[in-house]
Amino acid sequence: MSSFADARSLAVVIFLGFVALSLLLCGLAAADQDDPEHFYAGGNAALGPVGGGLAVAGDYISAATLLSTTGSVALAGFDGLLFLLATVASLFLVMRLLANRLRAQGVFTLGDFLTERLQDPSVRRALGVTTLVVLVPLLLVQLTTAGTVMAAMFGLPEGAVTGCTVASGALMVCYSAFGGMRGTGYVQILKVAVVLAAVTLLAGLVLAHYGWSPFALFDAARQGSGEGSAYTRPGLQFGHGALGALDLIGFQATLVLGAACMPHITMRLHPLPDAETARRTGVWAVAPVALLCAGILVVGLGASALIGHEALRAADPAGGTSLLMVTGALDPGAAGPRDSLLFALVACAAFATTLAAVAGITLAAASSLARDFARTAGARGAGKASSREIRRARWAIVVLGALAVLGSAYTHDRNPQVMLSLSFAVAASTLPSILFHTFFLPGFDARGVRWTVYGTVPLIVGLMVLSPAFSGTPVSIFPDRDFHVYPLQTPGLISIPVGFVLGRLGSRRSGRPRAGRTAAPHARHRAEAAPAGAETAPAGAPWNGPDAA
Repeated sequence: MSSFADARSLAVVIFLGFVALSLLLCGLAAADQDDPEHFYAGGNAALGPVGGGLAVAGDYISAATLLSTTGSVALAGFDGLLFLLATVASLFLVMRLLANRLRAQGVFTLGDFLTERLQDPSVRRALGVTTLVVLVPLLLVQLTTAGTVMAAMFGLPEGAVTGCTVASGALMVCYSAFGGMRGTGYVQILKVAVVLAAVTLLAGLVLAHYGWSPFALFDAARQGSGEGSAYTRPGLQFGHGALGALDLIGFQATLVLGAACMPHITMRLHPLPDAETARRTGVWAVAPVALLCAGILVVGLGASALIGHEALRAADPAGGTSLLMVTGALDPGAAGPRDSLLFALVACAAFATTLAAVAGITLAAASSLARDFARTAGARGAGKASSREIRRARWAIVVLGALAVLGSAYTHDRNPQVMLSLSFAVAASTLPSILFHTFFLPGFDARGVRWTVYGTVPLIVGLMVLSPAFSGTPVSIFPDRDFHVYPLQTPGLISIPVGFVLGRLGSRRSGRPRAGRTAAPHARHRAEAAPAGAETAPAGAPWNGPDAA
């Protein structure tokens, strides 16, 4: 009983401490949030390369990274390792290839950036649609997970999940509306510290249990998986046949191309002041994510070895509870997993992950609503947004938070992988194509953007509705019905190439050169990119931005 009380007390203390500190940081950041430059872009400019990189890492680390991938390692072995490698590779590629090219002063969303680069404001609506289709499903999953973890952390009954989700939504609104980009950046940095500490501690305990021998841990995990040598080969997640291999390739491509191109990630790259800061920010973003993924690999193997696949699948067929369940096996003195002090620490880390993630996602979605769907927002291109726009963004945060809470109440008992697949597939099929054509291929214009978005998004939705994700399997949205025609679980294998083809075809059909090559972007970016003391290029001069070389 004493252990039970200690665990609950520790959970309350850690939870309240995290909430109090994060609210304090958001309050400190809120002093000058009526200035659009601070509300939309105050993160990296104020935090520097170290803080900016950690903030990017915090936005990038989601509940899927922490919970779902741990379960994939525990149950699917080599496939889980591939997912972890793709997670690190995605962030590395975007920071290496896009961070310097995406920086632009006075640019707050992808709609802003493409408007300036293509010199055509008609792309705003298409980019706004993409942002919402990508972020809203992700927000629902993260918010539902936050409520579930919060209920588990305090040992509340299942009926209390809705109340916990409402509480998480209220905190999310406070972080985003009052803290802005800088405040949510502080929360992300705090989250990275908490999550890295918890996962590192858990991974160390797992290794210590097996005499600090990775080989002994791996052998035990293979035995606990019940799959034998198949645990060390790809195929357990999607199957060993040809369709399974195609599904795995499509999933990996979707993860690599979609994860780091998420709008709430790219939003933190626009304010970077120079190429050197972009490079250093990339180092500080990738390093903690790589360290976390290494810890997740160890913990996932530990879950398979200490708990076994039968118990893991009985608790959650996807293995989403593996991270929390392994704490009970590492704390044998506790009466149960939820009575463990270690469980309290890890549950708080998981809650911090989901709560900080929903704050960043909400801010990015609301920013897109305020600028990309308004009649005049951002149309001037120099970041001259009025205080009315900031109020509109804050109201958008409140409305999004309320709708997300209502939506999560109806989706908490559904398979979250379906919404995650939709979000990542849309991101991977539209944004890399648009950015690639914008940066590297001449002649790309607003028509190409619209073709990419409005041609690819319906295709993805149609393929998912006709896939096993919707019907025909025990984890489908409609498990008792079977109307699937498309055999793959993920649409990326088809939708990603289609996105690139539509972007190119749409630009060719326009029959005119891209305006961005002859018309200058806004003067603030040119002045910022020019060397100190140099004169700003006159209007109509070629753009010498960060990707000119």
